[in-house]
Amino acid sequence: MNTAEMDNGAVAAARSVADELGLAVDRTVVVQDSNKLTLRLLPCDVLARVAPATDQVAQFEIDLAARLTDSPVAALESPHVHERDGFVVTLWTYYESRGPVAPADYAEALAQLHAGMREVDIPTPHFTDRVEAAQRLLADRDRTPELPEDDRRLLVDTLRHEIGGADEQVLHGEPHPGNLLNTAHGPLFIDLETCCRGPIEFDLAHAPKDVADHYPDVDHDRLQACRRLVLAMITTWRWDRDDQLPDGRRLAEQWLCELRS
Repeated sequence: MNTAEMDNGAVAAARSVADELGLAVDRTVVVQDSNKLTLRLLPCDVLARVAPATDQVAQFEIDLAARLTDSPVAALESPHVHERDGFVVTLWTYYESRGPVAPADYAEALAQLHAGMREVDIPTPHFTDRVEAAQRLLADRDRTPELPEDDRRLLVDTLRHEIGGADEQVLHGEPHPGNLLNTAHGPLFIDLETCCRGPIEFDLAHAPKDVADHYPDVDHDRLQACRRLVLAMITTWRWDRDDQLPDGRRLAEQWLCELRS
């Protein structure tokens, strides 16, 4: 199945689930198209996230969101994962974003999220699992055929650095600006599928640098190490031959320059 057929199937699955739940859908608007297809369903104004049924992260994300109702996270429109024609569909409240979040507000929202996550008892992967996944990708030249060997060695060496000596807790995993909406209800985090366990500095490494200035009790040496580790990881993902991030290769080159410096 090619990409167009996949997207058409995902849209049809979202429409079918919405119809079953009595949600009016006259048209759909693509919000994001990457490893998942994210759609705004109108006029019911619900957000649908659709992924192949082989993606088993949807149930984890739903379970976690249901336990974080007092935290700054996007709300669920349906507490279930819906399966349809080879796809899984989850439904969320749609929020209009009002632009960037100020650093102090960003830090406060992240601190509130971390406080809520400390109360959550749910099995999560460790952040080092993602580091190891990046290392396996670098070792597989068939999946990263266009990555120059000097840059491959740089990424491999960077990903070998260990982050230790810290208290660990459940984290968002990727609380970058693309996963924080500035809404009428205040800043709200989305996309909980990357949640993992680790030090809070790992999450802060995904945020703009000035956010850490407003977050309490940060170990800045550990934060700097986490920033370099995260930069190496996200650079590695962009060299995956199957990566679907728009403009991903340009970003990969830009981030390699940052790592070299």
